[in-house]
Amino acid sequence: MSLFVGLLLLPISVLIPYCAALAQLPDSTGEKYDSPTTPKVTHYQDVADLIKRWCPRLPITPHDSAALREGKHFLLVIPQVGYTLQTRGLVAVLVNAAFRNPRANMSSVTSQLSYTQNGQVIFTNSSSIWLPDNRLLWTNDWRLMHYPQATYGLGMYTSTDRVIKMDYAYLRLYQGLLRQLAPNFYVGIGYHLDLHWNIQSYARDRELTRISRYPYGVEGRSVSSGPTLHVVYDNRRNAINPSGGLYVNAVLRANETFLGSDNTYQSLLVETRKYVHLPASSDNILAFWSYNSLTLSGNPPFLDLPSTGWDSNGNVGRGFIQGRFRGKNLLYVESEYRFHITTDRLLGGVVFANAQTVTEQPSGNFEKIVPAVGAGLRLKMNKVSHTNLSIDYGFGMDGSHGLFFNLGEVF
Repeated sequence: MSLFVGLLLLPISVLIPYCAALAQLPDSTGEKYDSPTTPKVTHYQDVADLIKRWCPRLPITPHDSAALREGKHFLLVIPQVGYTLQTRGLVAVLVNAAFRNPRANMSSVTSQLSYTQNGQVIFTNSSSIWLPDNRLLWTNDWRLMHYPQATYGLGMYTSTDRVIKMDYAYLRLYQGLLRQLAPNFYVGIGYHLDLHWNIQSYARDRELTRISRYPYGVEGRSVSSGPTLHVVYDNRRNAINPSGGLYVNAVLRANETFLGSDNTYQSLLVETRKYVHLPASSDNILAFWSYNSLTLSGNPPFLDLPSTGWDSNGNVGRGFIQGRFRGKNLLYVESEYRFHITTDRLLGGVVFANAQTVTEQPSGNFEKIVPAVGAGLRLKMNKVSHTNLSIDYGFGMDGSHGLFFNLGEVF
């Protein structure tokens, strides 16, 4: 969900709205993970339970998995104050809703509005909605942003000492509708639009018309518009916090000038996520993630090229600032071990490692791989949906480092 940001949350601003949002959930007991091999924990705890213990007079009803039976839902509202690598100070409000249609996977809708010290205004809305019996899956990723930011050119040999300042407004409209053809297997179509305007690029107070000798979409306005073909395999029951299963996603996109694109070009996204219990009898998870964004033909606008931190959830490349590496093709792998610290699952931890590479311009070759490592904490915000607050610190091997935040797991 995050835009590759690390937030320092004010605890009271997180907890009070959260408790109010959950106050009307029905009373019940019990909890269940996806895998039948994991041990049963009879007393799960989350932030609402903690506040109820500290402030017993607050009207917070006990809540658990019964709250997400058919027709039930929960709403989470989190004001945020913090600091990030690419925004400096910021204030934000995040709203997350989760619900489950009859005999369907967990559906989730998340919106966030942010204002930053760099003058950035960011509105995002993303959702994955499963219809009854998982017959149809609707997805969207919508963004409206005024987003001055730094970029570093194309390829893996760029340096943070040579910063290019960009300023632009951005509208993203991604949506897809997929139909189930077999158990856990979906095929569908969609439409993707990336519209940037008022693009300005500066280096040493000099306005640029090319970056790394790349002339497309560096100034003025750029448009990428085209239909998409989606193929998905997903046997996870809860994408917010998977506790087992396999996810494979492939998106073929054809940007066409007759639909408004500046250039005709085709791209392909192939993404795989796998979750394994380790040890097998525990609910600790060893997770694997492969994310590969490829330009099959043509020349995408500069801001639509694959780049660190510009995947749909803004999580590719923990350890590096957003936009640190950019090229026509990006390959990325990550592994993370997730473990519980307290027996009631209120607090957990992770360690992770990743590596990324992009092609050089203009050769188109992969020449250098840059890794990153890190660790983090997980705070159980809601035991009903297994929603965690993720706070990670990552170290890139080129000296980059920073704090990264997510509501939900990184992948």
